[in-house]
Amino acid sequence: MTEISAFFDQLWIARFVILKGLGVTVSISLLSIIAGSLLGVLVGLSLVYGNRLLRLVVRAYTDFIRGTPVLVLVLASYYVLSTIGIELGPFQAGVLALAIFCSSHVGEIVRGGLQAIPKGQTEAAKAIGLTFRQTFAYVLWPQALRQFLPAWVNTAAEMVKASTLLSVIGVAELLLRTQEIISRNFLSLQFYFFAGLLYFTINYGIERFGKYVERKTAVPS
Repeated sequence: MTEISAFFDQLWIARFVILKGLGVTVSISLLSIIAGSLLGVLVGLSLVYGNRLLRLVVRAYTDFIRGTPVLVLVLASYYVLSTIGIELGPFQAGVLALAIFCSSHVGEIVRGGLQAIPKGQTEAAKAIGLTFRQTFAYVLWPQALRQFLPAWVNTAAEMVKASTLLSVIGVAELLLRTQEIISRNFLSLQFYFFAGLLYFTINYGIERFGKYVERKTAVPS
């Protein structure tokens, strides 16, 4: 009981530090997921409907980013960009790196979802006089969304976990705050377990959001 009491005492003392770290983690994750998803949709559309040159350029971008470790992207966004006159703070550089990484994965997810739709769907839409924009909005996108939503949820969860890497450039997210607390009270196991529980809660919320959207977009039986 002594160790448990000591942990809760230290947890209460450090509650504001943990909440600040949690807020930074949620903010970074949310911004990178939104920005990465929007850019990823453009990447996916370019891979499917772009001209040959555009497809080659976007394919090179996607393969390069997907093959690059997230930590390298984080360090490049913070240190390399500054050498060419683009000064970003740790928070901005971290969001940029994660958003770029997210976009490459979402782009592939969107591409796969769109290409899985039978071509007859597009031809039928043309036959009834729909423009490409109408075909995409009312025929292709709803079907693709239902197909790639589970994969998008996994990517979003990966962005939350990848946010822990931003501590190397000084972003005071949840993991770095937890390490600072541990350096003062040496309750490593307890606080790392608590941090893991908070990360699980965030990802569980993402998973439940994905299920909610999946239900809303499901075809009525």
